[in-house]
Amino acid sequence: MLVDVHTHFFKYPEHFTDDFRNQARRARTVEVDLTVRWHEYHATAKQCDKTIVFGGKAKLSGLWVPDADVAAYARQHPDKLIPFLSVDPTQPGWQDELIQGHQDFGMKGIKLLSMYAGFKPNQPELDYLWEYAAKQNLPVLLHTGTTFVDKAPLECTLPRLLDEVAIRHPDVKIVMAHLAHPYEGECIVTIRKHPNVYADCSALHYRPFQLYHSLMLVQEYGVWDKVLFGTDYPFTTVDASLEGMRKLNDMLAGTALPRLNMDAMERMFCRDTLRVLGIESD
Repeated sequence: MLVDVHTHFFKYPEHFTDDFRNQARRARTVEVDLTVRWHEYHATAKQCDKTIVFGGKAKLSGLWVPDADVAAYARQHPDKLIPFLSVDPTQPGWQDELIQGHQDFGMKGIKLLSMYAGFKPNQPELDYLWEYAAKQNLPVLLHTGTTFVDKAPLECTLPRLLDEVAIRHPDVKIVMAHLAHPYEGECIVTIRKHPNVYADCSALHYRPFQLYHSLMLVQEYGVWDKVLFGTDYPFTTVDASLEGMRKLNDMLAGTALPRLNMDAMERMFCRDTLRVLGIESD
């Protein structure tokens, strides 16, 4: 089974402020159409069995996607899409939104945008969220790593913050998105340390030399089993991600640089991610 653990649903430009949209042009060196289209995603994801999808809430940065919209999108393709809810703990009523997303909309995990919203995931005020996630068996996927938004504080995204969370809440499955680039070293030692902490490799293949170094750290630390496949659609696709990652060793031709273990990479692509995260597939 191939599971894409990291895709977005939003209505572009409706769910973004003008400032966010203008800054998003810096996300890639090429212009990216941020319109989410199921037929486009599916056409480039024929090998994908299940896809986790979420919106996002971060008032500070100018992004707000109602969970009801994400849930409605997922209901259109229930055999393929698994929706995650999102909350912004800096805003009033987030606890009610957490319960509503889970209990009323049937969403099966949580997506947090710590840096974009301007909070640290280890703040005591978030204990309610982590305790709820543990009790309800909801995995939590967080954006970690770089951003293009100037208002988003980098200190809120450091993997070391989740070390403290994992110590206090060892029963919650935690996923750090994007291998936390450019903080891959912190990310990798954290996922090695904690049985309940993982990382995804989304939105990295188009920076191949950086990704090669990141996955070589994964290999040298022996944590291929803690990495999950993801894309970050609409920023890229399943097919492009698979192709880009499978070609990483090609650029090493004529060098003595160590090669990535492609068998381990293929096992990562086919990992039973839903079982790893404790998600029951309908």
